[in-house]
Formats: sequence, C-alpha cells, structure tokens
Amino acid sequence: MTADRPRGNDPGTDTGRVTDPGLATTGHPARPADPARPADLAPDAGTHGSGGILGRTHRALTLGIISVVSVVAFEASAVNTAMPAAARALDGIGLYAFAFSAYFTASLFAMALSGEWSDRHGPLAPLFSGIAAFGAGLLVAGGAQSMGMFVAGRGVQGIGGGLVVVSLYVVVGRAYPERLRPSIMASFSAAWVVPVIVGPLVAGTVTEQLGWRWVFLAIPVLILLPLAVMLPALRKLPRTRPGPRGGARQVLGNRRCLLALAVAVGACLLQYAGQQPTWFALLPAVAGLALLVPGIVRLLPRGTFRAARGLPSVVLMRGLAAGALVAAESFIPLMLVTQRGLSATLAGLSLTGGGVTWALGSYVQSRPRLEPYRERLMGLGMVLLAAAIVTVPLALVDGVPAAIVAVAWTVGGFGMGLNIASGGVLLLKLSRPQEAGSNSASLQMSDALGNVTFVGVGGVLFVAFGGGSIAVNGPAATAGAGSASHPAAFAAVFAAMAVVALAGAGVTSRLRPDRG
Repeated sequence: MTADRPRGNDPGTDTGRVTDPGLATTGHPARPADPARPADLAPDAGTHGSGGILGRTHRALTLGIISVVSVVAFEASAVNTAMPAAARALDGIGLYAFAFSAYFTASLFAMALSGEWSDRHGPLAPLFSGIAAFGAGLLVAGGAQSMGMFVAGRGVQGIGGGLVVVSLYVVVGRAYPERLRPSIMASFSAAWVVPVIVGPLVAGTVTEQLGWRWVFLAIPVLILLPLAVMLPALRKLPRTRPGPRGGARQVLGNRRCLLALAVAVGACLLQYAGQQPTWFALLPAVAGLALLVPGIVRLLPRGTFRAARGLPSVVLMRGLAAGALVAAESFIPLMLVTQRGLSATLAGLSLTGGGVTWALGSYVQSRPRLEPYRERLMGLGMVLLAAAIVTVPLALVDGVPAAIVAVAWTVGGFGMGLNIASGGVLLLKLSRPQEAGSNSASLQMSDALGNVTFVGVGGVLFVAFGGGSIAVNGPAATAGAGSASHPAAFAAVFAAMAVVALAGAGVTSRLRPDRG
C-alpha cells in the first residue's frame, strides 16, 4: 500500500506501499469516487460533531484509522527486513522481486475495485473485506512452504491493501466535515513515522530469534485492536444517496476495474517473460504488452507518456519517483545481507532514516515562502533521490562502510518528501474543482503503476545479471558454499533506478502549463 507514508507503498501505495503526504494533500483515492465530491459524501458534515479529529465526536474513528495505517506501515517496514531470510529459507531468490511486485500488482486492481464497490454499496464492505484479505495474505505468506506460495500470499495481501486504502479515504469523506479533512489526511502520513523506525528493529529481532515466519504470522493479531476501536464509530457513518445498483458482476465488470485487471495481468506476464531466457518467453511478453499498454494509456491522463505540459507531467513524475524509490529500496536489505553479511535487523534499520527525512521534506515544502519554487523543489527532490540510489551500490566496494547506505537513504527520503507532497499540491492547483477527484485518482494509479513496472524491471535485471544464484548468508558463507557473489546484479538494479529518477528530474521543466 505504497502510497501515503514517509518511508523508504499509504495506507500504501504499500501500499503498501499508498504513499505519503502527497496523497494526503489530495485526500482522494485511486478512483474518482465519492471522495471526489465532498458535498455529495457528507452534505451536512459541518453539523454533526464539533472539535478536532480527536474531539469526542471523532476520537474513536480517528484512533482506529491511525491504528490501521500504523499496522500497514509496520508491516511494510517489517516485510522489507524479513524478506531476505524468507527468500533464503524458501530457496526463492530468483523470485525475490515477484514477492514485492505481486503485492503492487494485486493492489492496483483492488484500488479500482474498491472505488466502484464503495460507490455502489458504501465503504464498509470493501474496508472489512480488505482488512480480512490483508490478514489472510499474511497468514498464507507466513505458512508458505514454497516461494510460489509465498508470492501468492503477497498477492492476497495486495488485494487487501488496495481495498483498504481506497475505502479509508471514502470513510474520511463521509465521517469528517470538510474543515477536519486536512488534519486527518495529515495524520495518515504521521502514522508512518514511528512504525518505520520501530519496524525494522522488531522484525529483525523476531527474524533472528524466532524465525521470519513469525513476522508475518503475528501481524494479523495487531489488526484486531483497530477493528474493535473503529467498529462502533463506523456503524454511525452518515448515510448518503444510494449509488448505481448492481451486484458483484456489475462491480467487477466496471470499465475501470477491467482496465486495471488487464494492466495487472499484463505486468505479471511481462515480468515472467523477462526472467525466462528462452524463445518461448516471447509469447507471454507479447500478450503482456497487449494487455498492459492499452490499459495504462486509458487509465492515465492523455499526454502522460509524452510528458505533456502541466497535469500529465505531474502524474508521470509521480510514477517515476515512486517506482524508482520502491524498486531500489526492495533490494537494499537483500544486498546488505548477502554482500556485506549484515543481520536482518541492521539491514532493515538502514532504511529508517529515509522515513524520518521524508516527513522533514514534506514539512519543508509546505512553507508558504517556498510556494513560488514548487516545481524547482520537485526537481531537486528527484535529483536527491537519484544521488541516493547511485550512492547505495558503493557499499559493494571493499573498504566502503555499509553505513553509507543509511546515509544515502536519509538524503533520498528528504528528496521524496519534497517531491511527493509537492506533487499532490501541484495537482490540485492544476485541476478544476470538478476534475479534482479523477485527477487525484490518476496520481495514485500512476504511483501503483510505477511500483509494478520498475520493481518488475529491477527483478528482470537482477536475474539477468546472475542474482538468482545468490545465497542469502553473506559473502563469507556464500564463498564457503562455493556459490559466487554477484554484486553486478545489484549494481544493475540501482543504476537503472538512478536513471529513472534522473528522467523524473528532466520532467520538471514540463510541470508548468503552457500559458500560451
């Protein structure tokens, strides 16, 4: 659920990973659903309740929402930490990238599904279904006996994450008056800070002392408390006019759902083909392109892929920024564990600084005196991200301390804070009121597509340069086992993602619309 969080996938843009202050400023999920029209969602919102988001009227729901987001954030940081150990135990290094892309790909479809479902029947059914699927996916992954089963569990998690992130935004639109929505959206981002700091330490300790499975199996228990806190408040949500009639067939048959499903299937086929060095792989590759390209073109604003001035370039930059970050971040713990012999705990902690500086960057860009320089801030953010990514593989060089990764990621996190939050603000600035919802939806969809695409590209490069044969025991153990180390596999991934980030910096000149 990789989007609303200061980490190193929002409730993700897991996610997760729904991703960050940028989405917090838009206040809308991956579809122009009810939240796009606040007046329709809560026509009398200003009359029910008083005080802030922690006032008597909204306290229980606010605490429940923050708790859900915190659990998602903890899961995101914990999984990054435990993933190398899981891949080693299941003999699945070759499918390492699939464990991440399965989550993002499934959540992409689930976002579209949740928007349509929430429109027709309200947000409670997709919210609780999503929480249930998220927990079930964790249990499947934690109990997996093969890497294929583990990847399937991650896909179920992604479905849950996509359902939750969209329905949570709809809940906010219905439960909170307009004056309180900026505060509750800001709390989404704030809810990521502590889990990002604590998650790697806890997950690393559990992985080393009890085993990686317990990282996955224990998290579902944490979901019970937020549900208990939220349930009474959710039952009191104001009713709104009914949406279009229709059952499951009408919801799943919605055009946007079908396009998202086509994109998800196409991305899976392309990544599979990219990791199969045979001529037969051309068949799934062609099929994947046939599904992926038309779907993406129709899901995003016209002109996005040629960086048309204004809004299309804002949407394009969001996908480039999120995809480059998540793809690079996914391989950092694996690199530190296999190439530098770090423990799972220390490898996970290397990403912690990025979460803190992400929040700092979001705060800096919000200063009123910097408003005239917003486009430049976004360009600076992409340059800082590129610098961080290109610095990370220096840890592969003998004599360079592994701590350089942690230092680099604090720089990258600050750049993402500048970029992601500014992107959300700029999107609203460029949107007419009646288009704010659909444009916000495109921004989050670009986020998810960037994650799916570039994690898949990273996985293909990793395997192509020999990464599939790496043993997850550190260099010494690897050498002892007679299995060669493959630093080039990691270097290829980070080099490619640095190029993506620099491409995003180049798009900066296209963010301001042509006044002619």
